[in-house]
Amino acid sequence: MKIFAIRDESVVNQIDLAYLLYYEVEKRFYIELPENADPWETPLLLSSFIKKGETSINSYWSKIWVQQRIVPTDRQNLGQVLKDNNLKEYDEFGLLMLSMGRCAQDDYYLVPIEENQLPEQIKKRFNKLIEDVVPLNNFSLLVFFRDGSVKKCSIIDRYKNAPSFQVLFKNEDFFYAITLQPGGHGIEWDVNLSVSAVTLYRIGTKVPLTASDFQNFVVHRVVNVAEAAEILGCSRQNIDYLTKAGKLHPIKSSGKNTLYLKSEILKRNWQ
Repeated sequence: MKIFAIRDESVVNQIDLAYLLYYEVEKRFYIELPENADPWETPLLLSSFIKKGETSINSYWSKIWVQQRIVPTDRQNLGQVLKDNNLKEYDEFGLLMLSMGRCAQDDYYLVPIEENQLPEQIKKRFNKLIEDVVPLNNFSLLVFFRDGSVKKCSIIDRYKNAPSFQVLFKNEDFFYAITLQPGGHGIEWDVNLSVSAVTLYRIGTKVPLTASDFQNFVVHRVVNVAEAAEILGCSRQNIDYLTKAGKLHPIKSSGKNTLYLKSEILKRNWQ
């Protein structure tokens, strides 16, 4: 992760107006605003979030802010611009670095900083980023946060009237295809359908569970085909037969790897 402070060159006493985070592998941008950010000093696009009480800007709007400061994709001589700057392809971050975020419309620019240079309020905010997420029945999520808390979040209760989420509620398989955003800043189903970590932390109901509790469950209560065969004292082929016959129900099957709940395997011995 690369971090940059956003500053205003026209101001005598330089202060950090916001912080731009960039994840290189995923090519994702995120912007964090100070708690006491002044909407009159903050870049225009970002100031609208301050007025709504939001200080963590999602990847979509953060990218829009970056795109406003670089050569657009429809530039007539774009190919020559990339060639002149030794860029093999259009790359937002590469173009942004050419001028360190400066553009003709304003006096904002970027200054590289280390994570330990971030203010404490931002570091504390990072404690509420997501470590992991598990989709549950009824369009709910079990979310594990960096500060150790675990919360159950009902997506359907929160977004049942949101038009963009209707495609999610109509396709349960799509819901289970949830992914974690880079850095744990949120969760998403595609780049245009996401929920921030801040929102999930706020709407979630805390549950008496820890990440290690969940890991222990997986380690001790989930078995593969070989382990299931050992418990039942049969061959792997017999496990495959029981599965195809509907007498065993795998919780996950991918190629040659099939996983079962240990409790179901044990119950076969009780019959």
